[in-house]
Amino acid sequence: MFQRLVTLFRGFLGLFISGLEQSNPRALIEAEKENLRRQIARFNDNLANHAGFVERLLRQVKNLEQKERELTARTAANLKAGNRGVAGQLAMELQTIKGELEENRQQLGMAEETYQKLVKSRDVSVREAHTKIEKLRRLLTETEMAEAQAELQEMAAGMVSQIGGAGDTINRAEQYLEERRDKAAGRSRVASSGVDTSQVELKEAEQEALASQALAEFEAAYGFSTPQAESTEGAAAAPPPEKELGPATQG
Repeated sequence: MFQRLVTLFRGFLGLFISGLEQSNPRALIEAEKENLRRQIARFNDNLANHAGFVERLLRQVKNLEQKERELTARTAANLKAGNRGVAGQLAMELQTIKGELEENRQQLGMAEETYQKLVKSRDVSVREAHTKIEKLRRLLTETEMAEAQAELQEMAAGMVSQIGGAGDTINRAEQYLEERRDKAAGRSRVASSGVDTSQVELKEAEQEALASQALAEFEAAYGFSTPQAESTEGAAAAPPPEKELGPATQG
């Protein structure tokens, strides 16, 4: 019974997590990127350990090569000096060093090859993971754009079905505004029909006469003469021509 409860709880938990993943795919992508970073860090740690092993083998090979050169030189020197017993012992030690050197060289070659394969495998896996993540990101952007476009189209379709029909809210508002406008125009017309325009005209004529008088006084005080005033004065000052009686004499 307890096992069945545990299985049921795991099922509900899986459904809950799946729902969260579906509702927030961007967080899922970020979690996958974080997981990839952790995997790369773990892989690099193991790769560093392997690289350390390669370096130890390389150092051992160099030390054995140095011992090989030294033993070779000592064996040759003792052999030339006639110390065949010592030369024989050195020759046997030289054989052992050469065997170890050959074995270490083989291990170093395999370790270096393994290291290069691991580096290549890591780089290929990282590129593939980045490609998948970028693909998911582009797919998410395209999905969001498609969802937004579908939502706008649904809204537009709903607006078309709700707006424009006879007796709807917009038509009623238009009708109310037209009634208010017509009523205001009627009130303005009634108010303007009761205004006495004769007083306005008298006031206007009076203002024009006062302005003309003030201008004439200004011209007289300051010696200004307008072309109209000069023509008027000239016509008044010129005497009328005398008319001769009788027939005109012909020269």
